[in-house]
Amino acid sequence: MANLKIGKITMGMCQTNCYFLYREGSSDVIFIDPADSGKYITEKLKEKGFEIKAILLTHGHFDHIMGCNEMRDLTGAKIYAPAPEKVLLNDAYVNVSAQWARPYTLEADEYFEDGQILDFGFVKCKCIITPGHTIGSSCFYFEEDKILVCGDTLFYESVGRTDLPTGSMSKEVRSIKEKLFTLPDDTRVYPGHGISTDIGHEKENNPCV
Repeated sequence: MANLKIGKITMGMCQTNCYFLYREGSSDVIFIDPADSGKYITEKLKEKGFEIKAILLTHGHFDHIMGCNEMRDLTGAKIYAPAPEKVLLNDAYVNVSAQWARPYTLEADEYFEDGQILDFGFVKCKCIITPGHTIGSSCFYFEEDKILVCGDTLFYESVGRTDLPTGSMSKEVRSIKEKLFTLPDDTRVYPGHGISTDIGHEKENNPCV
């Protein structure tokens, strides 16, 4: 199978990293965390010859979800979200959109559990629920290609904030140590904000864990 490629669009008031993954030579993509303006993202990808087949969410904070409903309407792609994040997706105060942007809610088409494999034919990933940043913050692990898209769980030499509703620093540290730091050191890590890193670097240099 052709190599897995990852592209990034950074957008929204919090400069959120939105990722799309595809196989070399294929037009099918999965899109992770549409931060804002689903129409803009969809049109930009269409211009490049891509077609969105699925929408995946790492967690339910407003700065990662506000393009979802529009993108789903335009593409017909299903939205996949962590089961514990339903409380955030359904409540504009818990997902913080009511405080920082505009009230926004959504209902996912499918809710996944920890350890579940999502298989879209051209690509599959393991869902790793890593509570801490939120109650159901999650990462997507593409084992064959050693890629981890981790939302706001782990950053370059830092971690996601835990002072918003359902956050817990103790749970976040435990999630990173027990679930992410057990992955191969050369696993490339793509966070929800900032630059990419790898597991080995974070094990040696992250002062928060």
